[in-house]
Amino acid sequence: MLILRATLYALFLLLTVIPYALACLLWAPLPLHWRYKLTMGWPQLAAWGAQVICGIRWQIQGAEHLPDGPAIVLSKHQSAWETLFLPSHLPRQICFVYKQELHRVPFFGWGIALLGMIPIDRKKGRDAFEQVVKVGQQRLDEGRWPLLFPEGTRIAPGKMGRFKMGGAILATRTGAPVIPIAHNAGELWPRNAFIKKPGLVTVSIGPAIPSLGLTPEQLNEKVFSWIDAEMRRLNPERYAQS
Repeated sequence: MLILRATLYALFLLLTVIPYALACLLWAPLPLHWRYKLTMGWPQLAAWGAQVICGIRWQIQGAEHLPDGPAIVLSKHQSAWETLFLPSHLPRQICFVYKQELHRVPFFGWGIALLGMIPIDRKKGRDAFEQVVKVGQQRLDEGRWPLLFPEGTRIAPGKMGRFKMGGAILATRTGAPVIPIAHNAGELWPRNAFIKKPGLVTVSIGPAIPSLGLTPEQLNEKVFSWIDAEMRRLNPERYAQS
């Protein structure tokens, strides 16, 4: 049964992403507000499909902590699910910080390239991050929220990866507070797994952490500590031996 559900969901994603990507090219001349709203229809549809076909439901805790102003989102990374859910369900336009090479990925890359996010040209080395700070400030000034996964890659449930400094540096350089997010999507949609399990994903949003007066290291530690503690609350059985 799980194999059948996973197969149907994979077909659902394939059959919807291609026309959506072609539609993205057609509405490219529209203002960014409309491009973003229309393009986010696909990740919203993908999250809905995961719920209907695979039984992956969700709940959000701590939505009252979302500020009405500039912020940088630093999220736990366990699954592909949160890359679909967060940009399509948070109240502000999200800007992923991502490798510029993704623009060459058919369909998905075409859509993201048209959304004015924050691509990194890794060939520029140290200058690349200065460009991230510059563009990140512009996006904050536009009322958008940069989103980074400080672990850098998907980490299996029950583990915490080492947090990279990029998000904390961006926050301290721009003065924006950090919204920490914990979730347990990897329990149902594991990394590189074809089979998805039915169940409930909890997305927990923490109080905004001010960056003013902190070093990037201090801010990174605060974010890590909150997400780590919240992951232990969400799935204590994973940490029973630690």
